[in-house]
Amino acid sequence: MPNFAKAIRPYVTQEIQQAQRSWAAGQRVQAFRHLERAHVLGQSSTVQHVRTHWHMFLWGMRSKSLRETLGQVFRMVGAATKTAIGLVPTGNTGGSNVSPFKPLPVPQDLARILASVKPPSR
Repeated sequence: MPNFAKAIRPYVTQEIQQAQRSWAAGQRVQAFRHLERAHVLGQSSTVQHVRTHWHMFLWGMRSKSLRETLGQVFRMVGAATKTAIGLVPTGNTGGSNVSPFKPLPVPQDLARILASVKPPSR
């Protein structure tokens, strides 16, 4: 596993666990927000990117949202095939309510995490 993937995994895991706790507390919208944050953090790692979309897919199934469920199938395929070649729009939150090609601003707290784990650009 590349260094970035190892370094970002605990942060993605933390957001996914927060999503699970929010879901268990009946806070579906808050649960999805945590999955969006996990997506922003993990989208530069193929494994973490696909993992986050998988959890969004499960959220869609549990929520009985056909749009989210189908959207996540499409996004899992894209994450699995495009992440390694760098075709990810920075800051994109990963839900089916946003174009999978649209870059978005990265929240400051997530930007700090990303800056601390990403190697400097060459």
